[in-house]
Amino acid sequence: MAGRSELVVSFGEMLIDFVPTVAGVSLAEAPAFVKAPGGAPANVAIAVARLGGGAAFVGKLGDDEFGRMLAAILRDNGVDDGGVVFDAGARTALAFVTLRADGEREFMFYRNPSADMLLTHAELNVELIKRAAVFHYGSISLIAEPCRSAHLHAMEIAKEAGALLSYDPNLREALWPSREEARTKILSIWDQADIVKVSEVELEFLTGIDSVEDDVVMKLWRPTMKLLLVTLGDQGCKYYARDFRGAVPSYKVQQVDTTGAGDAFVGALLRRIVQDPSSLQDQKKLEEAIKFANACGAITATKKGAIPSLPTEVEVLKLMESA
Repeated sequence: MAGRSELVVSFGEMLIDFVPTVAGVSLAEAPAFVKAPGGAPANVAIAVARLGGGAAFVGKLGDDEFGRMLAAILRDNGVDDGGVVFDAGARTALAFVTLRADGEREFMFYRNPSADMLLTHAELNVELIKRAAVFHYGSISLIAEPCRSAHLHAMEIAKEAGALLSYDPNLREALWPSREEARTKILSIWDQADIVKVSEVELEFLTGIDSVEDDVVMKLWRPTMKLLLVTLGDQGCKYYARDFRGAVPSYKVQQVDTTGAGDAFVGALLRRIVQDPSSLQDQKKLEEAIKFANACGAITATKKGAIPSLPTEVEVLKLMESA
């Protein structure tokens, strides 16, 4: 890693979320919706940039009003959009998202197919991917061809160029043909990643066991990994490295909307790792990086919407000091 840039390149989907103007209702009950830019990989890229880091996004948008708007949002937030391509025939993906009264999120997606699913390996910005210190991705880009092949090819390019591979499956069951296919395809690239982050829900989905005990988490560990993280919402995070493991509590905040909090956590952690890659082998440094990431995620949950809520480094350090 010595001498490499600190660039984090994020690969995958960027879309428009339509969120009800009223909280705690089903999609059918919502009186109206407001649009919000979304897509986990894009959120991660913007989180890195908001913290002062170098970030780029690779993906496909529709050549439509929404696609052009999303590309502008990347640029306005300091993210290199040199990896963005536009599809003249397919629309930018849309998702209707609501937080029901029982606290569960409900999703309805419009992707049949959307532009992000149609990215081909010939459209990849290879030079940009080769510059990555970290190449980050999710699993939604594994669902359908040709995007799946483009995703696998991009991983190969990044790995060969010396990047760390970072994977947050970001499970969206509604997008997969079946639970079994989701599990199989999400795990199909598990062994290649250096850094993997899963939520409690994803841990149970992938292992079939409703527990966050070490023996369950270790079912997802691979000898090739450098770091495996399990995020526990407002309870913080458990981490597993090659020579040590532990847990880091979160910061107590008044939660308003947890959308994007996990992406903020990932972006902040990757920002710290590219600044000092030795933190992956140093428990004290790693715990400091995770504390920083926990604070970033906590702040994001205190405001509505993912991208507008992503904090600056000054805001994160302020919360850490006050705690």
